[in-house]
Amino acid sequence: MRGRFMLTVAYGPTHTVSIQGSIGRPPSQGRPNPLGVAAMTTPLVRFAPSPTGFLHIGNARPALLNFLFARKTLGRFLLRLDDTDRARSTAAFAQAIQEDLAWLGIVPDLFARQSERTPSHDAAKEKLIAQGRLYPCYETAEELDRRRKRQLGRGLPPIYDRAALALSDAEKSALEAEGRRPHWRFKLDPVVVAWTDLVRGESHVDCASLSDPVLIREDGSALYTLPSVVDDAEMGVTHIIRGEDHVTNTGVQVQLFQALGYPVPVFAHHNLLTTADGEGLSKRLGHLSLRGLREAGYEPASVAALAALTGTSEAVRPVASLDYLASLVDLGRISRAPAKFDPAELDGINAQLVHAMPFAEARDRLIAMEVPEETSESFWEAVKANLVKVGDAALWWRIVAGPVSPVISDPDFAAKALALLPEGAFDGGTWKSWTEAVKRETGAKGRALFMPLRQALTGLDHGPDLARLLPLIGRGRAARRLAGEAA
Repeated sequence: MRGRFMLTVAYGPTHTVSIQGSIGRPPSQGRPNPLGVAAMTTPLVRFAPSPTGFLHIGNARPALLNFLFARKTLGRFLLRLDDTDRARSTAAFAQAIQEDLAWLGIVPDLFARQSERTPSHDAAKEKLIAQGRLYPCYETAEELDRRRKRQLGRGLPPIYDRAALALSDAEKSALEAEGRRPHWRFKLDPVVVAWTDLVRGESHVDCASLSDPVLIREDGSALYTLPSVVDDAEMGVTHIIRGEDHVTNTGVQVQLFQALGYPVPVFAHHNLLTTADGEGLSKRLGHLSLRGLREAGYEPASVAALAALTGTSEAVRPVASLDYLASLVDLGRISRAPAKFDPAELDGINAQLVHAMPFAEARDRLIAMEVPEETSESFWEAVKANLVKVGDAALWWRIVAGPVSPVISDPDFAAKALALLPEGAFDGGTWKSWTEAVKRETGAKGRALFMPLRQALTGLDHGPDLARLLPLIGRGRAARRLAGEAA
């Protein structure tokens, strides 16, 4: 079967994207670009972290929103490591980023390293210099700081005054003879840059209120802004979905796209995850790193649901798959208020996932806890409703297999219960028949009946349904515990 098709997909309250293609012809035969991406009508989004630390829950938000957008629009997802900071970027962090994304279920369609694209960045630099849009500046950081303080003292905005543009060639040569090396600023047009943001709606940045941004450091290396624009354009990125802390950057980057002759992508700036008390998330919060959350035993689906749905009009709830999560996420329904991440809410979502988890999904992890394979399914069904994390099952297996120090609050009651303990193998009906016999013998009922038995059998005053747990404990251990022995 061959032929042309067009699919129109809504990705916000007022936005659609048309996807064209051919049945029977591979996408690679579409319009090429440096990464072999299909025609520009196919959405391409990117997540571009710097490999300078472990990803945290706040990083998971843009990664997921981009990936889910690609799923929803039948687009592609690019993982690009923005690793131009040679001093801080490491191979270990780069590997960790890929592992953490894979744990969440994010598998990139495309992969790139920014450090391998230096020739393209250099070519863009030279083009901007030739246009007069990139100009050398020789002020030191101390000089710039003093200048900003003077401006503030006079009630002026602390923006760069473009003094370097007035330097003659002779003055520049004299400064370089002193040992100074220039940093390079991008000359902004004093215009209002406006765009329709998929999250924030009609948005704008008045570039006249901004300092000309530094794009090239004194050592010749490029800062984030220039490589990001060049790579987004040359790799065919159609939609840039990122945190609202980049809104001002968008005004600068739109001018860069235009100055370099590139098409301007669609932008979406989502709210940021914060801690429950409003503190911004950072790589130093190790307990909220994706690696830390994984090691703590949380399910990736619960982390993904909380990272993507918090701060949206959708209630945070467990999700069966990333495809289902993609159906819930609508960029146009993300709140403008900060999205507060509450670890207690993560516990609740994770518990719901575990309570609904089928045995087949938990089996291998139970076997790793040394739960015998022949009893692992009945054990899982007995305990899963009492778990927050799958790893919590290890505690209950220790309660089953022992040794447990029984709590005997009433020795006479325990002795009567022991005498009435049925002989032979226990099954699902043993608990009911035994407790009914104990009730008739002692007259105890309700909490007075069940709590002493639970404390004797498990050493605890809470836990899974004993009708399910008692057959796993078995008659031998149950009898010894009722007798006050650790077993």
